[in-house]
Formats: sequence, structure tokens, C-alpha cells
Amino acid sequence: MSIILLDAVTLGMDMDLSLFRDLDDCHIWLTTEDDELVSRIRDSRVIVTNRVHLTKEVLKEADKLELIALTATGFNNVDIEYCRQRGISVANVSSYSTESVTQHCFSMLFYLLEQTRYYDDYVREGRYREDKQFVDVSRPWFELHGKTWGIIGMGAIGRRVAEVAAAFGAHPLYYSTSGHKRPESFPRCSLQELLNKSDIVSVHAPLNEKTQNLMGESEFRNMKKGAFFLNLGRGAIIDEAALALALSSDWIAGAGLDVLTQEPPLDNNPLLKLLGKKLLITPHHAWGSIESRKRLIHEVYENVQAHLRGEKRNLIV
Repeated sequence: MSIILLDAVTLGMDMDLSLFRDLDDCHIWLTTEDDELVSRIRDSRVIVTNRVHLTKEVLKEADKLELIALTATGFNNVDIEYCRQRGISVANVSSYSTESVTQHCFSMLFYLLEQTRYYDDYVREGRYREDKQFVDVSRPWFELHGKTWGIIGMGAIGRRVAEVAAAFGAHPLYYSTSGHKRPESFPRCSLQELLNKSDIVSVHAPLNEKTQNLMGESEFRNMKKGAFFLNLGRGAIIDEAALALALSSDWIAGAGLDVLTQEPPLDNNPLLKLLGKKLLITPHHAWGSIESRKRLIHEVYENVQAHLRGEKRNLIV
């Protein structure tokens, strides 16, 4: 019985996977297409994957399967209920990317807040050399200090974003998507209050029945006209058509997205027409710093080894 890595390319071609290669009967595939999936997992004991969709119909064909080890925190690509019924363990890795996602969140914000696209183009295109002035401040930008930062989802990443925002002199507050009451260092409020008050709104929540389409047209209308919106949670937490309307109608100042409902995006995604000074989209890589990916690989390997020893580690199911 074998250990199968289905989409190693998602970990990056610069990563060392020798840990897995040292395991007995381990097969590493860079990618796995739909028509290849069943044949590859049919005799597998352990599946390691990031984004491959493991539905009930697919998993039925893997009757020797014992563990799905996810190279991610989210598990929307796995039929968890079927795994529970079948007794298939599912393990993920949490908190490995906290620093990476936090840093990327601020990178996206500063790109938008400081009009970096405009000023970069201004110099690249030679307009600065042609200008008779020594400075260009034609695109106003603002300090983060003193601004209110609303955080949707106060998990490990949301909490770290709040800490860094506070270090810049911002005033964080948060909305709990789970509804769980925990002692926090920052004030909690309703979603409407957060949207009304915040100069920056960032999403760091999982996708579930409480967060699906949480941000729709009415929510974007409730934001400040000069506010910036950032989504580093899951794409389907927002209504992308509503965000496109909010940006094109100047309800908000700008948006940064590291996640989309469909990844890669379809040609008809309304947001693609708005890429530029008000919208930044990055390809779901906020988690992917070198350090973060190394931590992830090590943790997934430990999850697999624990299972082979008959131990439970980081199990969702």
C-alpha cells in the first residue's frame, strides 16, 4: 500500500521533498488531472494533497485509504462527512502560515494605500524624468496610524494582523464569524458596526455556512467611501459581482484579494475588468513564503509519520 502526493507543484518547485521520498512506497506527482485521479489513489494508504477534490465518488474507489494528509489548513476540497462514515482520517496543518499571510496582508494594503501602482508606472514610463517638479503627489495617500482596522475572523491570523496593525498605531476591532466568545485584546462588535467604522476591513475567516457570501452589496454599501477591503480568507466569503459594483461605483477606495471564488478565475469574472489602481489580485499565495512552506512540509510529514505509528495528530476526522 502506497503513500501518494497528488499535487506537489502546489508546494513550489523550490521545496525539498526528500522527507517523503524516504518513506516506503511513496509516489510523488507534480499534478493530478481528473482523469488520472482514481487510478492513482486506488491502492493508496495515505493521500497527501492541497487542492485536489476528493469527493465521495472518488473516495469510494480507494478502499484501502486510511489517511488524507492535507498540505493546507482548509478542507473544503474533501468530503469530510464521507470520510467520517468510512473511518478515513483527515489531518490538516494550522498556524503554519500566520506570519506569511499577515505580511502579505500588509503588502497588499500598502500597495493600494500608497498608490504604488501609479507611482511605479510614473517612474517606469519616464514621466518623472520629463516632469519639471522634483516631486509628484498627485495621487494622495494616507497614513495607517490612527485609522480603524476592522478584522472579520479573529483566529490566529486575524489576531496577528490586529497586533501588527496596532503596532502601526491603528485601532483594531473585530467581528467573530463563529460567534464564540473568547477574551481578546481588541474590542468586538457587530459586522454592521465594523463596516461603518473601519477605514480598512480585512477577512481572515474560513468558508462555512456562516461566512458564505457574508460580504454582499448591502455590506459594501455600509463601508466608508474611503475604505479599503482585503480578503485573505476564502473567495466565496464575498459576492464578487457586488465587490465589482462597489469598486466601479466608488463605494470604497480599493480592494486587495488573494482568494477568489473560482481559482484560477474564469474569463467572465467581473473583477478582472477592474484590475489596476483600485484592485489588486494575487494568485492565492499569501501563505507561500519560503519559511511557511518549509514549516508546512515538515508538519505534513509528521502527520503522516504519526499515522503510520498508529498515533493521532492534527486530525479533523
